[in-house]
Amino acid sequence: MRVKATGFAVLTASALLLTTACGSSAGSSDDRASAPPGPAASAAASSALQRAALAQGDVPGYQVSADTTAQGRARPQADRKGCQPLADVMGDQPSPRARETVNRGLGSQRRLGLAVAASLSTYARPDAEKLIRDLRAALARCTGFRAELAGTSSMYARVAARPYRVGGDESVSWSALSTQVSVETPVHIVVVRQGATVVRFMTINLGAPVRGRAQELVEVPRDVADKQLEKVRRVLG
Repeated sequence: MRVKATGFAVLTASALLLTTACGSSAGSSDDRASAPPGPAASAAASSALQRAALAQGDVPGYQVSADTTAQGRARPQADRKGCQPLADVMGDQPSPRARETVNRGLGSQRRLGLAVAASLSTYARPDAEKLIRDLRAALARCTGFRAELAGTSSMYARVAARPYRVGGDESVSWSALSTQVSVETPVHIVVVRQGATVVRFMTINLGAPVRGRAQELVEVPRDVADKQLEKVRRVLG
């Protein structure tokens, strides 16, 4: 999946950052939550997440697309074990322990090339808390890594924590420079925990001016982040 010249495409996180079709990937038994909910609980959780996810008209100036990868979650593999939590976030769910995940893609109708991937995932509360801890630990030791997905490799350089004020119980934010086939693209990622729900935002701007060898820095749009977190609080409590 590629971002179209119009500035909008059906986006998931892996499509947004690795610009490749999403393949399915199953984690090992050690990667899964030890006590997944039953079918009825899963259906209820999925329905609630769908209601809490952004919909067309929620954020003026953006076109919103629904998740198209519910049956095949893609998990990038990092070349360094300590960086795997950061690579996981580049996939279609923030970590393999997610019980349910829905993705949305947003394309700006005002800023050509600006695209945002937003996902909501439910976890067991301890797993959601561990995800944030793991991301912070990975950011402390990883300034760059390579990730591979479906035979496509991308390099992430200049990985660094980045201040970003956002709601929720706790959050972590960082920027990186993604390189694939000699094309460099800045990316900004924000992961927020609200109770046992994890909200993940990722953004790029293919229309940003090029300064030197790379495009200017991008940032997750505040209106998108604020609206998504408001819906999570209102719908999921």
